Amino acid sequence: MVVAALLWSTSGLFARAPVFDDWPALQRGPLFAFWRALFAALALAPFVRRPRFHRLLIPLGICFTLMNVSFLSALVLTTPANAIWLQAAAPWWVFLFSVVVFREGLVRRDLVPLSFGMAGIGTILVCEMLHHPGESLTGIGCGVVSGVCFGAVVFLLGRLNEENACWLVALNHVVVAAVMLPWVIHVDLWPTPAQLGVLAVFGALQMGLPYLLMFLALRSIRAQEAVLIGLIEPVVMPLWTYLVWQVAADWWTIVGGSLILAGLVLRYVLFRPAPPSDSR
Repeated sequence: MVVAALLWSTSGLFARAPVFDDWPALQRGPLFAFWRALFAALALAPFVRRPRFHRLLIPLGICFTLMNVSFLSALVLTTPANAIWLQAAAPWWVFLFSVVVFREGLVRRDLVPLSFGMAGIGTILVCEMLHHPGESLTGIGCGVVSGVCFGAVVFLLGRLNEENACWLVALNHVVVAAVMLPWVIHVDLWPTPAQLGVLAVFGALQMGLPYLLMFLALRSIRAQEAVLIGLIEPVVMPLWTYLVWQVAADWWTIVGGSLILAGLVLRYVLFRPAPPSDSR
C-alpha cells in the first residue's frame, strides 16, 4: 500500500508535463483519463486470470470512471494542491461508508490519523483558497467528487478481495477507456509519438500497477486503513514537483503534510496493537 501511494504521487508530474502544453486545458483532463486508462488496461491484460461477473462490478465501474475524469479535470482546472488534497479526503468517505452506511466496527486508533489528516488537509485547503481566491469552482467541485469516488472504489475493492486482482483492475480501466472513447473521437485530438510514450508510462506505472498493489493490500488490511496509508500520496507529491520541476511547496503545504505524517506515525508506531502474548 505504501508503494502504491508513492506511485500515485507522481500524477502531477505527468499531468503538468510540458509535452502536453498544446492540449487545451478544458479537454486535457478527460484526454488524460482515456489514454491513462487505455495503457493501464493494456499493461495488465496479459496477466488476467479467471474473469467473471460480480454484481459489485457495476457500481465499481461507475465510481472508478467518475474518479478518473473528475480528478484529472481537477488537476487541470485548479492547482495540483487543491486537486490532490480534495481527493485525499477519501478516508472520511470510507469511514462514512463503512461505519454509518454498512455498520462496520470502528477501530478507535484509526481516529488518530483521521483527526490529524483532517487538520492537515483543512490547513492546506483554507490557505489555498485564501491565497488563490480566483480558483475555478468547477475544479474544486471535481476535486470533491474525486474524493468521494475514490473512497467508494477502495471500499468496493475491499468487498471483492476474492476476485482475480488483474481482472478487476484491468476491467475498470477498460470501462473508463470505453466510456471516454466517443468523446475522444469527437474531439479529434490525437497524441504525438512523444506524448504517447509519456502516456504509456503514465497509465502503466502511475495507474495500473498501484491499483493492483492496493487490491492485493486489501486482502490483508481494511479499506479504512488502506486509504489512511494512501495519505502518503499528497505528502510526497510536492517533493516530486520540487525535484523534477524545481517548484517549491508553499509553507502551508509543508505544515499540512507534516500533520498528516504525524497522524500516520502515531497510528503505526505509538498506537499499534500489541502482539499476542505467548501462552506456552
